[in-house]
Amino acid sequence: MEWFPRENYLKKIRDFYHAADIIKVITGVRRCGKSCLMETIVDELKKEGIPEENIYFYDLDSKGHNKIVKADQLERLLESIPNVQGIKYLFIDEVQNVEGFETVLNGFRGTGEWSIFITGSNSYLMSGELMTKLTGRYIEFEMFPLSFEEYEEMKRFYNKEIAADRQEELQNYILEGGFPRTIFLDTMAAKRRYVQSVIAEIFEKDIRARLKIRNKNTFETVQKYIVNNFGATTSLKSLRKAIEKTGTPISEATLARYIKALLDAKILYECPRFDMKTKKSLSGEKKYYLADLSFYFVQNTDNRINYGPVLENIIYVYAKSHDYSVSIGRIGKLECDFILRDNEMQYAYVQVSYTTALSKETEDREYRPLESIKDNYPKYVATMDTLLQRRNGIAHINLVDFMKNGKEF
Repeated sequence: MEWFPRENYLKKIRDFYHAADIIKVITGVRRCGKSCLMETIVDELKKEGIPEENIYFYDLDSKGHNKIVKADQLERLLESIPNVQGIKYLFIDEVQNVEGFETVLNGFRGTGEWSIFITGSNSYLMSGELMTKLTGRYIEFEMFPLSFEEYEEMKRFYNKEIAADRQEELQNYILEGGFPRTIFLDTMAAKRRYVQSVIAEIFEKDIRARLKIRNKNTFETVQKYIVNNFGATTSLKSLRKAIEKTGTPISEATLARYIKALLDAKILYECPRFDMKTKKSLSGEKKYYLADLSFYFVQNTDNRINYGPVLENIIYVYAKSHDYSVSIGRIGKLECDFILRDNEMQYAYVQVSYTTALSKETEDREYRPLESIKDNYPKYVATMDTLLQRRNGIAHINLVDFMKNGKEF
């Protein structure tokens, strides 16, 4: 099968393809496409002229290798690889299945003969154990499910039907979600069942296996509440009060532990808030966004779309997939939806709204926070409007056109 090239991620990793001194760690929520990304890298290496005998790919969940669970077993497997001329390229999928894999891989990395790529359960891969044992010797590449631009590109790549109306296509993306496997499923029911299976797999393999959850019902209540309220400003205290109103008593310590589990499994992402006047983080206040909108729609039978948080979530994932750091800005009583920072420490500011065309009051509400920011970094109002304007140097962009063209802020 020819793999759809996830160029947003490949372009970040290519500079490190031949780096034998750094382990490449690919993270992201389960089933977002990490294994296929590694397969694509293998294809690119072969096209570069790297001989097949220099490339080794092991899926530690597969039948042939799922009994490799100890460090010495992994070491024996790798030592059985014959010596060849030049760098050997090692790809290991689900590496967390092996207890103590860090020491083994670091030993092979230290020889300078191996370019190593790994993926696995995120709650383990980015835990203290890995960071302690491999500090300075690995680089993380974070993946997300398909962004809207990738969703359309992948459908086109595999000759899947794309709605002629761009708003209809965005609605399809919102309701179906961005897990690559769903592109090949024909009905919404099948797509939803698939996402439900992903959630169950995450709970069993990434959360339950590492976190002692005494009360599964309480955990599911917390998960459902936070997923249902994605994009809302909240704090640990307000979350606890809201959950207790549902009849589920919970301590802030337990709540914090459950939220961390959802963050570690990359179901959720935490977006901090920043006071732009004092230049300080607002430590108690934050928003949570979903790795994929299907997590919301799969647990709600109502398909009505609340475009406010949904469009924010889409922009959040789009920006993160383009390697921006994302936070929320507060300017006095006003709020800027997103402050974006790229790797060159350049900033951009984005307000997100379904439309500014309803009234002058609606327009003012979206533009005023950006107008109060006095620096000269780019400022955007992102909407679904087709008639665009420019006000005080602020760019009005159509969300769909901007993402379809893969533009960066």
